[in-house]
Formats: sequence, C-alpha cells, structure tokens
Amino acid sequence: MSNFVDECNLNVEGGNGGAGCVSFRREAHVSKGGPDGGDGGNGGSIWLVADHNTASLISFRDHPHRKGSHGKHGTGAKKHGASADDLIVPVPEGTSVYDFDGNLLADLANHGDRWRAAAGGEGGKGNARFLSNKRRAPAFAEQGEEGEERWLRLELKLVADVALVGFPNVGKSTLISRISRAKPKIANYPFTTLVPNLGVVRIEEENFEMVVADIPGLIEGAADGKGLGHQFLRHVERARVLVLLLDLASWEGVDPVEQERALLHELGEYQPDLLDRPRIVVASRADIAGPDVSYDGLVISSVDGTGINELVGQMADAVRTARAAEAEDAATEFVIHRPLAETISVERIGENAYEVLGRPALKAVRLSDLTDPAALEHAHRRLESLGVNKALRKAGAKEGDLVHIGDLAFEYEEEGV
Repeated sequence: MSNFVDECNLNVEGGNGGAGCVSFRREAHVSKGGPDGGDGGNGGSIWLVADHNTASLISFRDHPHRKGSHGKHGTGAKKHGASADDLIVPVPEGTSVYDFDGNLLADLANHGDRWRAAAGGEGGKGNARFLSNKRRAPAFAEQGEEGEERWLRLELKLVADVALVGFPNVGKSTLISRISRAKPKIANYPFTTLVPNLGVVRIEEENFEMVVADIPGLIEGAADGKGLGHQFLRHVERARVLVLLLDLASWEGVDPVEQERALLHELGEYQPDLLDRPRIVVASRADIAGPDVSYDGLVISSVDGTGINELVGQMADAVRTARAAEAEDAATEFVIHRPLAETISVERIGENAYEVLGRPALKAVRLSDLTDPAALEHAHRRLESLGVNKALRKAGAKEGDLVHIGDLAFEYEEEGV
C-alpha cells in the first residue's frame, strides 16, 4: 500500500460551547442575593495548518474525523467555564481545501499558512448577564452554541522548485536519483512511478538547494482526465520551473520534437498559464539512443552523466530567477482579511412555513428556558433588533404561518415575532 496520499475527505466538528449558569447569591446575612451565574467557556475550533514536516494526507485516509473539545459550563459565584483549546491539524504544504460543491475554501501553500476549518461554539451567558433595572432576578441563561460541523475535500499539490515532466519511462526517476538523494523505484516499463517523488538537489559550492519533483508519466489525453491525468498534472501547478524530459530512445516511436509538442499541448489544455512558466527542454537517455537520432538542444544521460552538470546549472539559474520574481511580487502585494458580517436570511420551506437562518438568529433563541416570560421577552426583542420581522414580511409570511429558528417553532404575528 502506498504511503503517499494526495487527496482525501475530512470531517471537522468544532467543540460545543459550555452552558451559562442560572444561580443566585446565597450567603449568610444576605437575604436577597442577586444573580451570579457564570458564563460557559467557548468550544475549541479546528485549524488546518500547513507544515513542512508533513509529507502527504495519509493520516486522513483511515481516520477522516477531527473533533474539537467542548467548553466547560459556567457555575455560581460568577465563575466562568474554561474555554477549550483549539485543535491544530497539520497538513502538507500545498494543500487546497474544497467543499463538496467544488468551491475552493483555502489554499495552504506555504509553511505556517492556517485556516479555521470549523469554528467552536460560543459559550452561553450566565443569568448574571441579564440583570437590568427592569429585570432584577433573571431565571434564565444561554445554552452553549454548537460547534460548526462539515465535510471537506483536501487535495495536495506538491510545492517544488522544479517539476520533471515527460511521458512514461523516459528517465525522470533515474534523473532525480542521480541529482539528489531520492530513491525512487526504477524499472524498464511504463508507469513505474505511480506517485510523485521529491528530491533535494544541493550545490555545495554555492550553498544552494532546490526541491525537484518527479511527476508520474503523462499520456496523451491527460488534460482531459485520461488515465490519472488530473491527479498527476495538479502536482505541476505550483512548480516554479518545468523541465520537459524528451526521450532520445524514442518513446513509442515518437521523435523528441513531437514529444515536446504533445507535452506542451497537455499542459496548455490543463492550465494555459503553465505555458508561461519558465521551462527547460532536455533530451534524455542519450546512452541508448540510436545512431540516427539527433536533437538540437541539451542532451543528457543519467547513466553515464552526460550533460547532468549543465542541466543542474540551468535549473538552479531558472529557480533563482523565479524566486527573485516571487519575492518582488510579494513585496508589492497586500492582502487584507476582513471578517464577514454575520447576517440572517429567511427561506420558505413549505406552503405556510418559513425558516430563519443565520448565526445571530440562532444565538438569540438559545436560552435555557423559553417558557420563562422574561426569557421569551428578551428573545423577542433580540429578534426584532436583528430585523427578523422585516425579513419575514419581505419573504411573504402571513399571520399564523409557522416560523422555524433552530429547534424553536412558533406562529408568525403581524405585530411582532
């Protein structure tokens, strides 16, 4: 079984918030102690964090669930419950996160990039929070909010300085084993490489390192998903430099010039801007090429070392240039993240039924005892201030229609909710 996994599903569930406490001060010589219920603690959120020490998504293959811890409940004497620690889930650099509709949610390309995959629930407020001049003895508190839960799709796109691209059995694995310490499986038949191999190429005298990826061999039609085309091609997306490896020993009778044309066609069909990526074209396996085969360009042999030093030098120069260009772009680009406003919405779910959606509305009704008149009045006022009545009228709600907010259901009234 392969130890490299580059796509998987992941279920994340944030921890629930702790419940607020209903409590009143009870001490000797204090006949009418006021409310002193403490707040519940927040549930733990789940964060995906890019980590250069994590190589693949294999840890999610057999164990796809990650769940945050719950916050503690509040207690009397205004003692607040402890909030749970967030759960940090390491993923490889280059991990893209999608929902099941195919929408990109996060792109964790570099070490340390982090994204909150599931928010922990907020802790509920204790009854001490609801004390007011009109409400001297509130007998209700807030329940803790449930943590966010959802399924995600993770895809790994390797982050490498150089990607070796070519048809099957053209010498990519042999080349990466020659220029780095990578030890890929090598054999004289197509599709020996079924997963990408990474190798670090070091130029000692220049104290320079670059990461080279051996991409499994492409076939014609890969850009259309033929074979494992898309799974292989996506590992080319993040490479700074492409090295097109052509076969002088003639791949299935196709000459090097036609091989180059076919490879460029597949890359362009998959992602057009790959054709603008810096690339080096090199002819491989010169040691077994026939006497009538020639190529007007860089020629190498990973077996006897022909042209290897020149190729590594060209790769290093191209990587330096690409890194410098990235650094210049990064110095002039600013990304500003602003939190999305929490809003409400109304959906019609039946002929005479509506559902109010949105975290603010759910928070407004998560009180411990809505049979308490004071608690119900408080919920009414919060919903009114959120514009729920206006949203229901706009959606077409009529007197007597059923309205759902979370687990709460009630009849709509024209004068108020």
